[in-house]
Amino acid sequence: MLTRKQHELLRFIQTRLDETGISPSFEEMKDALDLKSKSGVHRLISALEERGFIRRLPNRARALEVLRRADEGGQAAPAAGSNVIPFTKPEAAAPASAPDVIEIPLHGRIAAGVPIEALEDQAILPVPAALLGAGEHYALEVSGDSMIEAGILDGDFALVKRTEIANDGEIVVALVRGEEATLKYLRRENGMIRLDPANAAYEPQIYAADEIKVQGKLAGLLRRYFH
Repeated sequence: MLTRKQHELLRFIQTRLDETGISPSFEEMKDALDLKSKSGVHRLISALEERGFIRRLPNRARALEVLRRADEGGQAAPAAGSNVIPFTKPEAAAPASAPDVIEIPLHGRIAAGVPIEALEDQAILPVPAALLGAGEHYALEVSGDSMIEAGILDGDFALVKRTEIANDGEIVVALVRGEEATLKYLRRENGMIRLDPANAAYEPQIYAADEIKVQGKLAGLLRRYFH
């Protein structure tokens, strides 16, 4: 059984897909269900996904597939003619000259100086697909100047591949002592972890291995040229 809101959202998604072949945006879903924030939509989407009614396709913007259609009573039946409804119709594909765009979570700010808290916001950042490779990604807004010699500036958006494994010399998002996150070069030295800046004005930060957890490694950057 689905809750009333879950049922309403599923019907709204499948109706929009039937009519246009394109999944509604999170803003449209929020307005349709009269929710106060997009975080409520995220929770409903996750619940429908866990119950096997929809599926989110990785690395595609607004990529939802309906696996099971809700009937009038809130129960579910297999989608007619297929076990999925395509997210987009083939004829609605973007022109070849237009870049594919992927929507990835924007989780707040991260320090490129001394560590600061990495916020867990629910925002979404559209990113050209060409900037990302395979795997799950998220974005963080850079704060500070300790990575400027690596071309990473204050206000840039760091595009991060989610992983807990990184090699020496890679730029990573490092969670320090379970509390603060920072963007630095990772190096292992005599059983310790050294987080190196890319700015001669800053000193390396050295920690015990169990004080550092890799949360991802840098995959790309986005930069705004306005204030």
